[in-house]
Amino acid sequence: MQSNDARTLLQCALPTAVVGAAAIAVGAVLAGGKGALGAAFGAILVIALMTIDLIVLVRTANKLPQIFQMMGLALYAVQFLLMAVVLGIFKDTTLFSTRAFAFSLLAATLTWITAQTRAHMKAKIFYVQPESEDERNPAGEKKASPAGSPS
Repeated sequence: MQSNDARTLLQCALPTAVVGAAAIAVGAVLAGGKGALGAAFGAILVIALMTIDLIVLVRTANKLPQIFQMMGLALYAVQFLLMAVVLGIFKDTTLFSTRAFAFSLLAATLTWITAQTRAHMKAKIFYVQPESEDERNPAGEKKASPAGSPS
């Protein structure tokens, strides 16, 4: 993982963890221990799924850049389905507060997406790698220009 990718992960995970901690506190105040447990489960689920998604996208971009966009769309679909499955499995649970879980899940997801958008907008990543003088002409000779072009 490159340093800019690790920075993006950190810029997304930290605010999401802070929002998760706030959700746990609110869940504990409003619904007791079950509310705190539900909020923690929601925040952890979002952080885990989004982190895995980001790591897979980074590796795809490095190894197979031609399928990057398709992989991004597929991963978001898989995330949505996994969250739907988890919601379906725990819809009637008494283990934790489902309301705290749902609100924590929503808040953490919106925080991650906002932080990821901000991180990508602030990142200064070259989309074209500039060549150095040595790479252009390793022998130090004058490069030939195509016919008809100004020299």
